Amino acid sequence: MDEVFSAISLLYIHPLKSNLSHDFITSKFNPDDLAFCDEILCKVSRSFAAVIRQLPPTLLVDVLIFYLVLRALDTVEDDMTYFTSNETKVKVLQSFHKTALLDPKWKMMGCGEGDERRLLEEFPKCHSVYAALPEGSRRVISDITQRMATGMAEFVDKDLGQGTTDISQYNRYCHFVAGLVGEGLSRLFSVSGLEEPSLATELYLSDQMGLFLQKTNIIRDYLEDYVDGRAFWPQSVWKKYSLSGDLGYFAEPTALDATNAGLHCLNELVTDALELVPDCLAYLSKLRCSEVFRFCAIPQVMAIATLDKCYHNPNVFTGVVKIRKGMSCLLINNTTDILGVHGIFHKFANSIMKKAQSVRKGGFADPSFDRTMKACSTIIELTEAETKKGFTQKSLVNSSIVAVSCAAGCLTTYISPGVSKTSTVTTAALASFGMYSMLQMMGWPRKFIMSGSASTSLMPASELCKDE
Repeated sequence: MDEVFSAISLLYIHPLKSNLSHDFITSKFNPDDLAFCDEILCKVSRSFAAVIRQLPPTLLVDVLIFYLVLRALDTVEDDMTYFTSNETKVKVLQSFHKTALLDPKWKMMGCGEGDERRLLEEFPKCHSVYAALPEGSRRVISDITQRMATGMAEFVDKDLGQGTTDISQYNRYCHFVAGLVGEGLSRLFSVSGLEEPSLATELYLSDQMGLFLQKTNIIRDYLEDYVDGRAFWPQSVWKKYSLSGDLGYFAEPTALDATNAGLHCLNELVTDALELVPDCLAYLSKLRCSEVFRFCAIPQVMAIATLDKCYHNPNVFTGVVKIRKGMSCLLINNTTDILGVHGIFHKFANSIMKKAQSVRKGGFADPSFDRTMKACSTIIELTEAETKKGFTQKSLVNSSIVAVSCAAGCLTTYISPGVSKTSTVTTAALASFGMYSMLQMMGWPRKFIMSGSASTSLMPASELCKDE
């Protein structure tokens, strides 16, 4: 029921509001080029478009262009047939920050597929918007693009058909393609003035935020990546469990040994990702702008929910594992403050822990069990205080809402005389449920919890700008 309320609320009552039409933006950038950037963002990003659009006007376009530039770079890296040789591809990657970001007419024809190809072919429109960004933002975008491209070039000649070689290389790859994104975003947040200058120096925590998201994607995309011949599960992990010595061993649906071995490997990799959560929570606690917080928190809670879905799930080896849309809406609605985010991490850490305990009682001997329990226990301990506070406050508010709803139901029956006792009870119940549902969808519980909570120091961008 909560998922239904959340979906309706997010779609019709409290949608993520786009700030692209703000005067600050429309007066600064070419409207046609900006419209293209917005359109192509929605086409190439299945998950980030909405959270980018809700960012404050002084930061929104900077992050939007940062994403598109890196998506264009990623398209170049991903195309395995466009270049005549790896040497040529390496040269294009290493010069990308100069050609794409310094030449206003630069574009690449025929590389990539679908909307990603169109992004490269119409890149001058992105460059037009990039060129109008503040110098500080352009410097960050150029620096991260250069370093990411250098890292990507390092992996061009590596045979990834059987994954990365070990945890070190696995982490290194994730750093280049995601950790650097975290660093770049932290620097953009600071340059915008919406976050403290010190956030730009939180390189380790920024890197861990990116690694958590990337590792989750790699775990979930096992089958797709293996089929594409470009996988990232570390050999030092999966070779402990694959009897055939091949990464595809786990995808043999009729072999019980293969399934169990795959689950051993999967659970170890999920646990490896869970161990990043304390640093992710530490990073989120340093944010002060509510819109920036939500931008950072939404992907993180989606990741922990995805890990919960993947843990000990054999479907990872036969298809794509996704969380329900209703659950996604519920998660988004609960990312308005640190209290809600802690509650989400607490919930899914508990869920994974219970799964681990359950399968062990069922006779499944998981080599990573103790490590998994420790990782989950750490998350639960870190989030326990805020979760209890949120549960207590929400219970009080919900009790109040129920009382108001019942009163509304009774009032309805009072002003409808002449009906039977059964009809009176039914009418009162329906009116009470209707009132309760309406208040839930309007977000009243969270509004009261937030207004009465001292656990958050988040402020909207408008208030932060007013202070400065």
